Amino acid sequence: QASQEELKAAYRRLCMLYHPDKHRDPELKSQAERLFNLVHQAYEVLSDPQTRAIYDIYGRRGLEMEGWEVVERKRTPAEIREEFERLQREREERRLQQRTNPKGTISVGIDATDLFDRYDEEYEDVPGSSFPQIEINKMHISQSIEAPLTATDTAILSGNLSTQNGNGGGSINLALRRVTSAKGWGELEFGAGDLQGPLFGLKIFRNLTPRCFITTNCALQFSSRGVRPGLTTVLARNLDKNTMGYLQWRWGIQSAMNTSIVRDTKTSHFTLALQLGIPHSFMMVSYQHKFQDEDQTRVKGSLKAGFFGTIVEYGAERKISRHSILGATVSVGVPQGVSLKIKLNRASQTYFFPVHLTDQLLPSAVFYATVGPLVIYFAMHRLIIKPYLRAQKERELEKQRESTASDILQKKQEAEAAVRLMQESVRRIIEAEEARMGLIVVNAWYGKFVNDNSRKNEKVKVIDVTVPLQCLVKDSKLILTEASKAGLPGFYDPCVGEEKSLKVLYQFRGVLHQVMSADNEALRIPKQ
Repeated sequence: QASQEELKAAYRRLCMLYHPDKHRDPELKSQAERLFNLVHQAYEVLSDPQTRAIYDIYGRRGLEMEGWEVVERKRTPAEIREEFERLQREREERRLQQRTNPKGTISVGIDATDLFDRYDEEYEDVPGSSFPQIEINKMHISQSIEAPLTATDTAILSGNLSTQNGNGGGSINLALRRVTSAKGWGELEFGAGDLQGPLFGLKIFRNLTPRCFITTNCALQFSSRGVRPGLTTVLARNLDKNTMGYLQWRWGIQSAMNTSIVRDTKTSHFTLALQLGIPHSFMMVSYQHKFQDEDQTRVKGSLKAGFFGTIVEYGAERKISRHSILGATVSVGVPQGVSLKIKLNRASQTYFFPVHLTDQLLPSAVFYATVGPLVIYFAMHRLIIKPYLRAQKERELEKQRESTASDILQKKQEAEAAVRLMQESVRRIIEAEEARMGLIVVNAWYGKFVNDNSRKNEKVKVIDVTVPLQCLVKDSKLILTEASKAGLPGFYDPCVGEEKSLKVLYQFRGVLHQVMSADNEALRIPKQ
């Protein structure tokens, strides 16, 4: 965003610093020529609106293409950006053709009621009866993939298998979706299964207004009992920036009317729902609080009451790695009893483990369902997850260091040469600042600092940048913009991929001050 005047001022300043005629020593003169040429090349690119636009978008590769193969030379910066966006859209379309977007769910139901509902008299004569029997009583697996056919048409293939207490079945579905306009799409669905006959469905989505949309789903299910039609319609509206209202009407199998309000903000998620239907009518309230931490921790609670009974649920979820989220929910209900539900989301795959603990409301079951997962999680987090993530981060950093080693070495050599060339200018700046009791940089370091006791085993990686910072002082002021300081003259990156800061000890009006600034944070000293 620098203006032409700012570019010219910076260019003149660096030319005065690196001009070869200002240095008599042959080695310094050679280093000055190299840096002077780099500055000149940069100014030539950035002072021309066309080459500057190409560099902003494509980097050096765009400038080095022979015959300006990227775009026509006569185009304006705005046209160059339009061309880039067009090429980007084409790349996205090609990437879309290759993407299948797989999604899957694996659910394993566990019956652990023998832990709490055990009747000893039934097991007195059974061998091995001293150990509770824990069984897997149901399983469900579903998977789907998407295959883009054109920019507007997509085929979706999905299937599922389920088994419970020795009985099971499965089905397979094929859906063809077409985006008809920016306002809507339609979908045709065909399915078949071993427990149910063929299924034909039609789904339509339409934006009625910018704040309101409708979805209609019609289905015909063929079975040995005849044809069973079904119709579901959902009308939704934005009530405000963060709140949606839904009205749903379902006719056919399990007919019902449902209305719900969902409010989703940066720190919370609230849902209120009411359903009147056959066989289930209920009211449900749920609330989720989102903590603003790097692990994206969330705690939630809900109350659901209806003809089937009452259920209270509470739980939490947390990000345990870049692509994985682990969650646990305790469900307490009448007459359902107590259950623990553990869920792991890994990218687009979901693994779900509902554990049924007891058919009764036992305080001991509620206690162990609540405390047990917490103890296991914190133990695993400390002994397994944290060491694994630390080792993974080290591997990534090492890989990044290896790939940038030659470039960093070159930057280091350029920075050291720049510091040697700055010595005479810095001497003059210090003399002028001392005469007016102005700003003198006593010491300055840039890189990775370790101030936290929990990180005391980590290695400090900093470089001395006293001379480069003093060289940037003008009229007793030092102003740095919001950008990585590794790009400043006389700087380089001493710890690639790690968090960096700038620490400055300076003297102003004869008084010592100290300031610490994050790498991308703007800095202006002296402070008011």
